[in-house]
Formats: sequence, C-alpha cells, structure tokens
Amino acid sequence: MEQTDLRAPTLAAAVRPVTPQQRAAKAARNGGKPTLEFAERVPYDTYVRASTLHRLQQPLSDDPGEMSFLMVSQIMELYFGLTCHELREAQRCLRADRVWDALAPLRRAALHLEGLNAAWKGLRWMTPADFNRFRNLLGEGSGFQSAMYRHLEFLLGLRDAALVRPFRRQTEVYAELRAALAAPSLWDDVLALLARCGFDLPAEVLDRHVAEEHQPHPAVAAAWVTVYADGGGPDNHLRLLGEALTEVAEQFGDWRWNHLKAVQRSMGAKAGSGGSAGLAWLQRSMARVVFPELWSARTAM
Repeated sequence: MEQTDLRAPTLAAAVRPVTPQQRAAKAARNGGKPTLEFAERVPYDTYVRASTLHRLQQPLSDDPGEMSFLMVSQIMELYFGLTCHELREAQRCLRADRVWDALAPLRRAALHLEGLNAAWKGLRWMTPADFNRFRNLLGEGSGFQSAMYRHLEFLLGLRDAALVRPFRRQTEVYAELRAALAAPSLWDDVLALLARCGFDLPAEVLDRHVAEEHQPHPAVAAAWVTVYADGGGPDNHLRLLGEALTEVAEQFGDWRWNHLKAVQRSMGAKAGSGGSAGLAWLQRSMARVVFPELWSARTAM
C-alpha cells in the first residue's frame, strides 16, 4: 500500500493557491480545455487523497458483496467524523454567545446526517444469506466498536462511561474518548446558554457532572415553551436554534431507526457480532432521546 504523508506542511506545499486572474489566464492558454499535464502529482489527488482512500478497502473474503458492506461502513465513519466536526464548531459559537453563527454548522450537521442516512440504501440488497457468506470472518468486529460514533453520541448528550472500555488497549483513542466524556455535550452548552439568557434553570441541571447523562427536567421544557411562544421572527435566534437542534436530533433518530431496520433485514434477531443482543440492544438504545426537552416542550406549546 502506498505510504502517504498526511502532514499539513507537505499538503500546503503541494497544493499551490491560484488567483482568479491566473485561472483565467490558464483557461485562455488552454483554449478552454482542462489542464492535462502537471509537473508533479495531480493537485486533486494531493488534496483529496483519493488514491489513498481507494486503497483502504481490504475485504476478508472473495464474496463480491463484502465490498459494499466494508465501503459503506467506511463512508459512515467519515460522516460520523464530519458531523462531530460541525457540532464542535456549533459548541464554540454557543460558548461565545454567537447563536446566529451556530446555526450554519448545525444545519450542515443535519445535512451530513441526512447523507449518513442515505448510505444505508447501499446495503438494502443484503439478506441474511448474503451477510452470512462473510460475517463469520469479521470475528467479534462490530459497528458497536466505532470510536467516532461514540464521540458523536457523547457530543449529542448520550453518555455512558462503560462504552469507552473496549478502547483501553488503544491508548490515544481511549484518552480522546475519556476527554470527550469529561467535556460538556452540545446540549450542556445549550442549557448554559439558556441560563445566560435569563431562563431560570435549577442547579441540578446546570451543575451536574457532565460525564453523567442529562435527565429531562420540566424547567428546561418550560424555557423552550417560552422561546417558541415569542413568535418566529428572524430576531428570535433561540427559536431558530431550537429548530436547528431539532433537525439534528430528528436526523440522528432516523439513523438509529435505519440501523435497526438494516440489522433486522440482514440478520434478524440473531446475537450481535460484538456480543450484544443485536436487534434487542438497538431497540433499547432508541429509548434514549437526543435533546429531550425540545420534544417534550411541544406538548405544552
């Protein structure tokens, strides 16, 4: 496999900025045709690392369907990381009371989750017979063991310290997950923002240990009822925030539902590869709601 140096200085040196004037001059010299000769590596590949990406698939069997399973899993991992990136940017904005600026990364996050949901369609062909042709070769490998998915759950406020234990032998990954668990979630930052905006939230909500999962509280739901009662004008940034967060929560909920249906389609109620109860485990996990008071508040609106 090609060994690629991913360090930023190498990338910056290889991808040379081009001004609009230079771009127009090149197009004129080429007669409108694309450039076909480069002194070094193709700039697109230098930036996107496409040749590296397409060498990362190493199926364990000769079954042609395994490539779909493997590549869709990798695509989902990329979407997990991208969504986490957007949610962290939203956190930075909220901590600085820049509610308007937080809307863009939240909306992007919802769109990335929509793309993540679409990825499941690439596995709709897979029956239990199809999966069984290579499933045993996966050993105890399971999507349950995705570290980046745990980062996403932690950012969304779904907290369970036991779920970092599988990564204890991967010291860097384990340290990053422990740090994520000890840091406020996006919902924690939203609650702190509401308090700074004058909403009366109790200490049990604001001062709890952030490694513990937030429990729904009527005072938080009441705050959102008040936010939404103020109308839908462009100046009500908190209401816009609530809607952006709702879209993220809804798309994430759709992903969990699509995951459950994909498991049901490809393996029924068999035990999971990673030792879980499979379908039953996923059904129980869906009971944990993301941004719960955004949903409960709607009953009182």
